[in-house]
Amino acid sequence: MTAEFTPSKAHGKVTAPPSKSDAHREIICACLSEGSGRIKNVAFSEDILATLGCMESLGAVITRDEDSVTVLSPVKRQSRAELDCRESGSTLRFLIPLSLMLCGSCTFTGGGRLMSRPLPLYENLSREQIITLTPGENTLEASGELKPGICRMPGDISSQFISGLLFALPLLGADSRIEIIPPFESRPYIDMTLASLARHGVRAEFTDEYTIEIRGNQKYSPCDTVIEGDWSNAAFLSAFSLAGGDVEVTGLDENSAQGDRVYKEIFENLSRERAVIDLRDCPDLGPVCMAMAFRHGAVFTGTGRLKLKESDRCAAMAQELGKFGIRTKDEGGTFEVFRGEPHVPDGILCGHNDHRIVMALSVLCSITGGKIEGAQAVSKSLPGFFDIIKSLGIKVKLYETA
Repeated sequence: MTAEFTPSKAHGKVTAPPSKSDAHREIICACLSEGSGRIKNVAFSEDILATLGCMESLGAVITRDEDSVTVLSPVKRQSRAELDCRESGSTLRFLIPLSLMLCGSCTFTGGGRLMSRPLPLYENLSREQIITLTPGENTLEASGELKPGICRMPGDISSQFISGLLFALPLLGADSRIEIIPPFESRPYIDMTLASLARHGVRAEFTDEYTIEIRGNQKYSPCDTVIEGDWSNAAFLSAFSLAGGDVEVTGLDENSAQGDRVYKEIFENLSRERAVIDLRDCPDLGPVCMAMAFRHGAVFTGTGRLKLKESDRCAAMAQELGKFGIRTKDEGGTFEVFRGEPHVPDGILCGHNDHRIVMALSVLCSITGGKIEGAQAVSKSLPGFFDIIKSLGIKVKLYETA
């Protein structure tokens, strides 16, 4: 699908879409609970559909209506399962430990770059325990049995690996400990996982900055929950204000554990000359912040993990910003955007099969006009993105690419 923009400004008030990060966690916890529970304010993005489908493949009975999910019965132990993660890295990383706990063996499938994205932390785990991870073409075979004990995990790759262990370890027959090797990035997302566990009666806690203790033999309890507003996607909507509009995003919890709640502070910093902005705890904000850094220039540090997302986001943004005439430099975990005014893009922009890239380029195109191919990638996290920005006054036409 191609999105064609005419220069226009966004004005108005919009409610933040539901948090994808929160929904992943609540769905998994609900499906591990004995008894039924309802989750309200769910947006059925491709990633959330992936997690729901995988939990159903693991035996959970789930019903859905317009914006909620009801889990009627939990996952079941089985000898084998096949789990389609679509293109959701969160789903894959969260569910590898659970699959090892619930199944003798499991085949994960996925599309896009999913199976080419590294799993170094779980590969380390496979050397410490009697488990095997065998990659194939668009598949990953997992077999063995997850055991309690001490798990040592580097803290600078992805917090999703640690969260995956946190879902599974409380159900094992003895206590466990996760020792995080510094530097520790994206701590807020671990806090989100711990909060979801606590809502379902499961205890795991930091005993110091780098150690999480988890009691074994615990049980998840059902509860009804409401998914909170998503600070990540809210940032891409708020960014239209930086593009000359006036957009107010409501429905956000100022006390949320979501790491991307820092976007307001980062946007303020972008008004300063050549601001230095650390993305280690909020890599999903990288594309939109890079897109809006042209007015004063900015240096983004902690960008290593952006190369391991749905696309290599640093390379993708460098390529696409160049079409607007915006100079960048990407080296050594640092990405710099140089000051300059964007012009109408030279040629058609590429979405790189990455929802964050498409949304970031959309903000720039609202200033200059332009076309983005692969715009359907927004369905990964925010299927209604184009409807929302149209309601705010952005002039964009969507049509199928020939």
